Amino acid sequence: MPEALLSPELLRQLEQFQLLARRRSKSQSRGERRSRARGHSVEFADHRNYSQGDDFRHLDWNLFGRLERLFIKLYEEERELPVRLFLDGSESMNFGTPRKFDFTRQVAAAIGYVALCGFDRVGVHVFPENGTNATERSALRSVRGRQSALAFFRNLTALETGGRAQLNESLRRGAMEARHPGLAVVLSDFLDPAGYEEGLTALVGRGFQVELVQVLAPEEITPATFGDLKLVDAETGAVQEVTFGRYRLAGYQQVVNNYCQRLREFCAARGIRYFNVSSAASL
Repeated sequence: MPEALLSPELLRQLEQFQLLARRRSKSQSRGERRSRARGHSVEFADHRNYSQGDDFRHLDWNLFGRLERLFIKLYEEERELPVRLFLDGSESMNFGTPRKFDFTRQVAAAIGYVALCGFDRVGVHVFPENGTNATERSALRSVRGRQSALAFFRNLTALETGGRAQLNESLRRGAMEARHPGLAVVLSDFLDPAGYEEGLTALVGRGFQVELVQVLAPEEITPATFGDLKLVDAETGAVQEVTFGRYRLAGYQQVVNNYCQRLREFCAARGIRYFNVSSAASL
């Protein structure tokens, strides 16, 4: 178990949790989630009239004694909850102390471990898909069961950052590729110049329950460097020279707060839960 990812104490705490889904699972794979499918679990759902050929073991004899009619007992089939973690691995996530990517990867590990302990299927989609860490990315696409946790953590730890985010394209592709909608957790700084609206709308339109975690570095929230600066875009290499004095700090922070507020309002209008956190926060 890589020490830098999750501590043993935290793992024991996470084992007591369960992911809450607002919608019943539509997956076709067996699990421990209530669904609308009818099967042979212990959770009673309804009755239907007996038809020739039905299994006599499922007859409700108590109801027959009262109504003198044959009814079959129906039960809710327990299914797994598909959990998709969209993890921003673009070069901008390499910024900050602690690095945004390290914290975001820890959050993904924690949520994934809760899902694995609940016998749900976890898929981690790292964007952009720039070809690096191909083996680890492939192994993270479909993971199930607590016994898979060690390999899950190992593959997460091996991931590296690189390339431009392409947030909208990555989320749209993930929405289209999903066989069954479930829980989608998007972990990013959401600082893609192309925006986030189209990608998040695609997930909601596909039927996902969407949870959003925006991770910003302490230096992005409260910069500590002032003067005549040359800023280099980590993803495009574009250079911008600025004069940033201490008197501009309050104005800068207001711009950051306004941006986060717009993202929060966009999420609220579409039933998306929004969380904002510093990469220096305690996991």
